[in-house]
Amino acid sequence: MKKILITNDDGFESEGLRALVEAVSDLGRVIVVAPTIQKSACGHSLTLTRPLRFVELEKDFYKLDDGTPTDCIYLALNALFEGDEKPDIVLSGINLGSNMGEDITYSGTVAGAMEGVLQGVPSVAFSQVLRGTPSSLDEIGLDLAKKVAREITQKILFGSFPLPKRRLLNVNIPFSKAFRGYKITKAGYRCYGNDAHMHINPRGEEYYWIGLHELAWEPSCDGILSDLEAVDEGYVSLTPVKLDMTSYDDLKTLEEWI
Repeated sequence: MKKILITNDDGFESEGLRALVEAVSDLGRVIVVAPTIQKSACGHSLTLTRPLRFVELEKDFYKLDDGTPTDCIYLALNALFEGDEKPDIVLSGINLGSNMGEDITYSGTVAGAMEGVLQGVPSVAFSQVLRGTPSSLDEIGLDLAKKVAREITQKILFGSFPLPKRRLLNVNIPFSKAFRGYKITKAGYRCYGNDAHMHINPRGEEYYWIGLHELAWEPSCDGILSDLEAVDEGYVSLTPVKLDMTSYDDLKTLEEWI
């Protein structure tokens, strides 16, 4: 039986996590290890300053007490699989919100897939693009996201993973009920602002909430469609992501500079 290891960064109670489990549950044995609380934008972080504890909520469904998605995959592979045994695939998501452009570097969802490929397991990150807050999910639901997650997982489990070692597949589903098809994309260039909100607590002390940036981007100039553009046109974006972040184009320039 195929083994599917699932995590997310929205927490073990997330609607997106439940939808992903439902979408692939008949394709193999599903093991879920998810954070206890919301861990969005935690990046590829490991917890090194305190112990972590698995809490089994039901068979093959665990929450990792205050762990990150990276912790979840790292420790699951150590504690829930014996010897050299590994899952056949790692799935992360379905995230409630996009993970496109440079947001990939912030994303706990993508980080769960990063840890999977670092450990030699084919891995996919799934994100459902929303309009503003997660409450906009009420307009479209997760049926399309479940369809996409199932199709891609099935193709990998019973076919092949199309990427070499240490590369993952980052999937973003458009804010739509319609399915226009898939587009192979690059990571786009997001336009960033600063959405920090200052408030005063009852003791007169300042505190800040970091808000949501507008989903804006620079158009592609090289003829390669970006994830942001594809999703905006109503397509599911499939972006291959590699963990080697070396800027090879700049090696010679740096050599001359030093």
